[in-house]
Amino acid sequence: MKIGDLAAHYELELQPLYDADEAKALFGIAAGQVLALSPAKLIIQKDTDISFINMQKLLSILNDLQIGMPIQHILEEAHFYGLVFKVNEHVLIPRPETEELVDWVISVCSLQLSVNSFKKISILDIGTGSGCIPITLKKHLPRADVSTLDVSADAIAVAKQNAHQIGVNINFIEADILTFKSEEKFDIIVSNPPYIRDLEKADMHHNVLAHEPHLALFVRDDNPLLFYKAIADFTKTNLNPNGELFFEINEYLGLETVEMLKDNGFTDVELRQDMQGKDRMVRAGVRFEI
Repeated sequence: MKIGDLAAHYELELQPLYDADEAKALFGIAAGQVLALSPAKLIIQKDTDISFINMQKLLSILNDLQIGMPIQHILEEAHFYGLVFKVNEHVLIPRPETEELVDWVISVCSLQLSVNSFKKISILDIGTGSGCIPITLKKHLPRADVSTLDVSADAIAVAKQNAHQIGVNINFIEADILTFKSEEKFDIIVSNPPYIRDLEKADMHHNVLAHEPHLALFVRDDNPLLFYKAIADFTKTNLNPNGELFFEINEYLGLETVEMLKDNGFTDVELRQDMQGKDRMVRAGVRFEI
């Protein structure tokens, strides 16, 4: 079978789950890894025959896609901010909107470091997952001391592998932020905590519901800001003067999140939209006697 024929086969077989553009993209990712070809070369070489071994690999990937497995879990890797992360069923697949949050933090920290060449920055990420946030921050801010916290030992194990593979040193903390206490203080606290309400499950893709960890995704409808409130409380005692808090947020709860932070004494609260125009990120400072 030729590359172009298999691409058409992917599109046909994935119709029940994905539209044509999504199916083409999935074939591009799968074939790109198996055949080591760029998207452009896949098009240029569409009349090239696929070897039997590679055909079997690509058909096996197709079978997994048909049962709803995310392509990142099938290939056991996801791309984030120019880096490649190992992922599995224990961690969320990194999302583009989280890249925007990370970019915001890097921009703020880079400006601070450019003003003071001797400054060091301490960063705490809450909700480690694959490690995409803390590892990327450390990779791009080598002078920062980065710690990260997660309740899941399985997630921390994946993140440690990623930190080793990418070549950065991170301090890992296994703990539940709802009960975690520490005397350590930080200049930056950043988090992408669980924020999807149970009522929003009906609008989600099957492969997310079936294959990604619900512990990292969902909160009860009657207390959707549970983790944000806990992190805000932690921040009030563990953020250095002039420090800042960054959140990724539920697009439907932007104003509620901002009001919660203001009610808790946070200042200069900024709500930012992502590239799709959705309320997705918040930045806040505090003026507490610390």
